[in-house]
Amino acid sequence: MVGEKIRKLRLDRNMTLAELGTELGISHQQLQKYETGTNRLSAGMLSNVADVLRVEITDLFEDTKANAGNAPDPLEKARNECHSWVNRANSVEKLGAMARVLKALSAD
Repeated sequence: MVGEKIRKLRLDRNMTLAELGTELGISHQQLQKYETGTNRLSAGMLSNVADVLRVEITDLFEDTKANAGNAPDPLEKARNECHSWVNRANSVEKLGAMARVLKALSAD
């Protein structure tokens, strides 16, 4: 169940296995094993995953099937995707450019 939730959150943020794996400091193969339930996640890795995906650890334990009938909030999904891209910025210059673009877009 936790692996399914991680996969859903990763896909909601338009991240590949390789991208999330890199942010977690693990291979995409290891991440895939976590997502499929082949390998179990340690408490430390659960904490890292929650931090990178910007969710509470308890969110990783939500039943994805129980919420399958609920349509995700499009605005929240878009915000999560934006956060994901901002978190991938690896320099002050890139982050500054992102901020300028967002500021220009919000001027409508």
